[in-house]
Amino acid sequence: MNSPLRPPSDDPLYALPDAARPHYATGMLLDAGDFADEQTYHRSRLARTLAFVSGAGARRLPEGLDADAAGAAGLFAGGTLAGLRVRQVPAAGEAVEEVRIAPGLAVDRLGRLVELPRSVCLRLTRWFDGELAGDGGDGLRLAALDNPQRFASARLIADGPALPARAVIADVFVRFVTCRQALTPAFASGPFDALDAVQTSRLRDAFEVHLVLRGDGLDDDFNGLPQPDRDLSALAPAARRDALQDAVLNGWPDISGSAGSSDAAGELPAPPGHPPGLDPTAVFLARVFVPVAAGDPPARSGDAIVDNGGRRVLPHLGMLAGALGLVGG
Repeated sequence: MNSPLRPPSDDPLYALPDAARPHYATGMLLDAGDFADEQTYHRSRLARTLAFVSGAGARRLPEGLDADAAGAAGLFAGGTLAGLRVRQVPAAGEAVEEVRIAPGLAVDRLGRLVELPRSVCLRLTRWFDGELAGDGGDGLRLAALDNPQRFASARLIADGPALPARAVIADVFVRFVTCRQALTPAFASGPFDALDAVQTSRLRDAFEVHLVLRGDGLDDDFNGLPQPDRDLSALAPAARRDALQDAVLNGWPDISGSAGSSDAAGELPAPPGHPPGLDPTAVFLARVFVPVAAGDPPARSGDAIVDNGGRRVLPHLGMLAGALGLVGG
């Protein structure tokens, strides 16, 4: 999927609602909006907590905060909580080549949980042919770059397969969507007179997966990957303590919905490295390198290579305790 099937505005959390919950009293007249507001209140409180715990609480950096400061980068993006490994599955027999995303759980920049309960497969040849047919190959031309190692993670460069001399670069993202499910009888709303009207009775937290061409100007100074958090491992203990304290004290962004916190259309600004036109809450999972020859438009010349090393991961507390030597022995 390369275009949003459901607009972000389907979810009231996208508007960052105020922390106001309904108050009930005996004899009060209630309607569906009151119950929806109560759900939104509880969802938004949990989401805001998860957003800040994961370092994903900002629409934009607080004024005057250096983007390279400790903790600043993480304000823009969520990450992977568990699973969601992306891998290339080669063609075999009648099976075609696929990019397969394993089940798992991520949190987006609004603090919403994005869960894939099952594997998701993207048929690479069909996707490539669709991009070629959609615009005559213009997108593929822009995304076909020489020396693609410039845009790979350090882990892939050190431990992965050799990258080709030229490749089309595309990124895998997952985003939160709401799916309407189950219908129940209801009075018709609006200027209708119907005895068999129905309304949605369940909303399911679901997902969309996107494989997005990166023809948006990748070069030596812009690799298009999520901005990493600052590496504090080389600092002396006192300097590391100070940097962590400053990251917390500087980590209160403007997410109140006040003037200036979003653009003129009320949209969230995209985080650094995010593809233009993609939902700014989508979570980056992996980069895919598709080897191509030097034709115009480019033609495939080998199996795809998947790079999971550029994503933002959110280790659980037990894992962090082990890394810090805090486990019992």
